[in-house]
Amino acid sequence: MNPTLRRLNTHDADFASQLAWLLAKNAQFDPKIHQAVLEILTRVRCEGDAAVLDYTRRFDGLTCASVAELELPRARLQEALIKLPEEQREALETAAARIRAYAAQQKLASWHYRDEFGNLLGQQITPLERVGLYVPGGKAAYPSSVLMNAIPAKVAEVPELILTVPTPKGELSELVLAAAAVAGVDRVFRIGGAQAIAALAYGTETIPKVDKIVGPGNVYVATAKKLVFGEVGIDMIAGPSEILILADGSADPAWIAMDLFSQAEHDEDAQALLLCPDGAYLDRVAACIAKLLPEMPRQAVIRAALEKRGALIQVRDLEEACALANRIAPEHLELAVADPEALLPKLRHAGAIFLGPYTPEALGDYCAGPNHVLPTSGTARFSSPLGTYDFQKRTSLLGCSAGGASRLAKTAKVLAEGEGLIAHARSAAYRIQP
Repeated sequence: MNPTLRRLNTHDADFASQLAWLLAKNAQFDPKIHQAVLEILTRVRCEGDAAVLDYTRRFDGLTCASVAELELPRARLQEALIKLPEEQREALETAAARIRAYAAQQKLASWHYRDEFGNLLGQQITPLERVGLYVPGGKAAYPSSVLMNAIPAKVAEVPELILTVPTPKGELSELVLAAAAVAGVDRVFRIGGAQAIAALAYGTETIPKVDKIVGPGNVYVATAKKLVFGEVGIDMIAGPSEILILADGSADPAWIAMDLFSQAEHDEDAQALLLCPDGAYLDRVAACIAKLLPEMPRQAVIRAALEKRGALIQVRDLEEACALANRIAPEHLELAVADPEALLPKLRHAGAIFLGPYTPEALGDYCAGPNHVLPTSGTARFSSPLGTYDFQKRTSLLGCSAGGASRLAKTAKVLAEGEGLIAHARSAAYRIQP
């Protein structure tokens, strides 16, 4: 059965309302989940290791006498890497090298200068001291997420990176452990869910408190990250996966259909959109979707996503397509056009832009180099991909000479008095030289 894929046209009188409906965010807040997570966070904060052990037994079916038993030695990570089939090991190492090279370009450096009064002004860059990385476990194993989250942290020179991964009934992903070895993860604990986020955010007798938590998870993990924000930093609250493809009709329609599938297969709420001025080309892509979908192991998920939030949209021209792309601000934006670089000046909002038909989003997910942790749900309007800079802090530097302080103090005194902050004014005035 062919998926009932929505067809829209910007010429239609009701296009604006149809697009608004299509882009409307699903309600993310569930009071029952919120309350359950809040109880887990509170209990872990108060009871520490005991609560973590209890939740691990209840949710993962894993009984241990201590949290220390839930920590994997680093030798176990290396063992997983060594025992991997050669092809998988080489793929991990190749992807890691490319991600590391790209992350190195993002590394911020300290700087300073002296103004005309001899005052030193600058910025000191330091890495975060300890970062927590959450990774889904069991059958939902994502070694690529380990690489994408851990490598920028290590490039930023974070001294300690702690990974938590659930192991339901003791089930471990050798790929995840091998990826942790390749990425340089320092410690690994076999815990998951909101209890892992709580342990990282608050610390327990065994698990140290971190400064920032990154990594994907289910709705309980996402809710926990949202609730502990402020106690620790977080990367972002990620929504369903998204892909928006701008096409001029020159690319193989089967490629485009499969690129749409690549995000639709994540889950039923994923969004896959295609914009093209050529209606006949949209017909060819639709035909390819119908032909290729039965071949997909996750066809039920893909079908549900396409029918729920997918669309083939005919636009007037690529200029209008770019304007729509900026409005949508997608996580992934593919430019399946003959001259993709010509469109870049017109595009302002996207998590990542993939240039040309030979650059499918799937390459970015695994090994191209740029990070695959990207803003979703339109947040690319004000957010950026995860990068090395997310694991570095900026501290302002100020150092005044006697003469420089005297000059600045006159200005500061006037402004402080204007604000009614007399202690500020006098503190500055003490530095004014006669």
